[in-house]
Amino acid sequence: MRLQRFQEADQCYLAVDYNNAWYRLSLLPTLKNIPDDVLVVMRDWEAWRDQISAGLDSAIGDSKNQMLPVPESAIPVLPFQPLSLRDCMLSETHATNAARGIVKTFMPLVYPLVCGIEKLTRRPFPALKPKAVWYQQPLYYFSNHLNIAKDGDTVHWPSYTDYLDYEIELACVLRKPLFNATEAEALGAIGGFMVLNDFSARDVQLAEMRSGFGPQKAKHFVNGLANVLTTADEILPLIQTLKAEVMINNRVVCQSSTADMQHSVAQVLMHLSKDEALHPGEVVGFGTLPGGCALENGHWLQAGDVIKISIERIGSLTNTIGQRKN
Repeated sequence: MRLQRFQEADQCYLAVDYNNAWYRLSLLPTLKNIPDDVLVVMRDWEAWRDQISAGLDSAIGDSKNQMLPVPESAIPVLPFQPLSLRDCMLSETHATNAARGIVKTFMPLVYPLVCGIEKLTRRPFPALKPKAVWYQQPLYYFSNHLNIAKDGDTVHWPSYTDYLDYEIELACVLRKPLFNATEAEALGAIGGFMVLNDFSARDVQLAEMRSGFGPQKAKHFVNGLANVLTTADEILPLIQTLKAEVMINNRVVCQSSTADMQHSVAQVLMHLSKDEALHPGEVVGFGTLPGGCALENGHWLQAGDVIKISIERIGSLTNTIGQRKN
């Protein structure tokens, strides 16, 4: 199922997608007491799922029923406020190609040498590949979970960067706490999946990564997170087969998929929860999909661009890039 929150006047409520229209859950006759909190609903999803399905079929399928979709005047909002945002890097293809893009963009004198060696050896230049620890365990960083751009928002252009980039990612939200999780516990704790855009200031990121402290101003100015949450039971059986796409100004600049994960979703959560408590409402991004950023595909953002990222069966996220300030 696909869930979303809407706001009308001073009231927020949960809605469910049914035949490409949104219906307010609490207006269904059998669901008058359903919480308007997606994390609370996710916590007891097994119980709510059947009630929602039955309520939709009986209420909307009844020709005598007057239940109407959510009005166009209602404002879509984030389904919940993330408690934290961890972001991983799971694709070797992305990691290698992005590193090559960094050399091409910021080390133009070195780039021909790298290309020459790769052509000669028919292998990626060794320094472009992830470090050994990346293959041994999921690597991640904490991003800023408070600066979130939802679907339809304008993303401001940071004054300190000339290279504003996007990164199409799959993300999940936890519905249950985890601690030293087993594989079954890890998968069972996922409430749903969303589309994440990890915006990046690439020229700033390079120096920050070299500092040894990881990304800071390069990442923390904003993250894009879709309004729609698709429940885990819909996605987990297909988790590594989903197609993805990036469009800028209605032009496709990247087609990708979720197939290139070095570590599984369960392995990521098991590692994150190793002697560390994870909590409902925390968001985990699983890293840029192959080809899904300008460092890889060469399509850099410009002021005024409209970027739309989509992942099959999960949804999409559209944002406008704000004007640059001198």
